[in-house]
Amino acid sequence: MSDSRLERGTDITRVGLIINSLLAIIKMIAGVAGHSHALIADAVESLADIFSSLVVWRAVVVSSVPPDADHPYGHGKAEPIAAAVVAAMLLATAVWIGVSSIFEILNPNESPRGFTLVVLVVVVIIKEALYRRTLLTAHQLENSAIHADAWHHRADAITSLTAGIGISVALIGGPKFGAADEIAAIIAALVIAWNGYSLLRPAVNELMDASPPAGLRQQVCSVSESRDHVRRVEKCFLRKVGNRYFVDMHIEVSPSMTVLAAHEVAHDVKDAVRSALPSVADVLVHIEPDRSTEVPDSAPNPT
Repeated sequence: MSDSRLERGTDITRVGLIINSLLAIIKMIAGVAGHSHALIADAVESLADIFSSLVVWRAVVVSSVPPDADHPYGHGKAEPIAAAVVAAMLLATAVWIGVSSIFEILNPNESPRGFTLVVLVVVVIIKEALYRRTLLTAHQLENSAIHADAWHHRADAITSLTAGIGISVALIGGPKFGAADEIAAIIAALVIAWNGYSLLRPAVNELMDASPPAGLRQQVCSVSESRDHVRRVEKCFLRKVGNRYFVDMHIEVSPSMTVLAAHEVAHDVKDAVRSALPSVADVLVHIEPDRSTEVPDSAPNPT
């Protein structure tokens, strides 16, 4: 990972960490003082955001460590690991909010206070802005951990928005609509759970070396087959490590080619692919003879 990528990744994570810490304190105080279960649940979600930002920050740092003897492919897998952790935290947070909200419906307390709405409006604006800025950075850096962190910010904004709706209904409708605050928290929990699941799948796929988009594989094959003396790409496998790809391929060449010439062809293919596709970190080329051009042995003469 370049110094620029590391610096930008840690900067946006640090900003999220500071903002989440401040918002968690504000929402918890306002939630307790304003008797809003949805706002308290929102504060807990922000506390989870703090931990997730720490996880993402550490993942960005670890993934920047160069390859070594124990990790010859680098440390890029730290990013999907962090993304999976953040996704799991979203799912756990959703379960906690849902269960506690149901408990509050069964054991109703005081109605929320009006000033909690002001807090929530400010929170939604801040978290949505933070989500958009973090998501932009995640796309630019192709970082799955920062992408998960961005959606954690969006989940917090959604929780705050639904909490605001629930509090508004409870305030306007009076005591008979007092459960609207908790119902809003349950709806927010469902949205958060879906986001967690949506983030967990690609993170797990990357950890299990799932194939990247077919278009990238086709590009690798096209570049390889355009090189001199390459008859055909027989096999081509790609796997993602951080924001880089590693390629293993089998190419077919003339069976009469010398070992030295085949070696030079393999290096030419490797250099061409890396030059045409900067996201490819390395290419391992295995040489195969093109058996389609071999002349079959003559049948033995009958005796």
